[in-house]
Amino acid sequence: MPLKFNFEPNKELSEKALEAVEVARSSGKIKKGTNEVTKTVERGVAKLVVIAQDTQPEEVIMHIPALCQEKSIPCVPVPTKTELGAAAGLQLGCASVAVTEEGDSKKLIAEISKLTGSEKKGE
Repeated sequence: MPLKFNFEPNKELSEKALEAVEVARSSGKIKKGTNEVTKTVERGVAKLVVIAQDTQPEEVIMHIPALCQEKSIPCVPVPTKTELGAAAGLQLGCASVAVTEEGDSKKLIAEISKLTGSEKKGE
């Protein structure tokens, strides 16, 4: 059973993560949805993972933070699926999004990595 993820979103960190997703959507590549996110994290190609705090049931995304921690990938909670979906360019909510190619969001993602303590060794 994965560790329970601390769902206390830091407002500043959440805003940066949503901005990084928006920028990466237009200048890089993102994967939307829990299945796609899980695959990208397991393959080690995700640069940033963002998950929605209001996802029900919680079990849908519960495994993602543990996978991210194992792979040293920053994982940031945001308050709602609606906000995350909008940042990902969807009209519906989205439980999770992974940035696979940073594009112009590289600096933002590096900053988020520092704030979350998820910097990869050697970077």
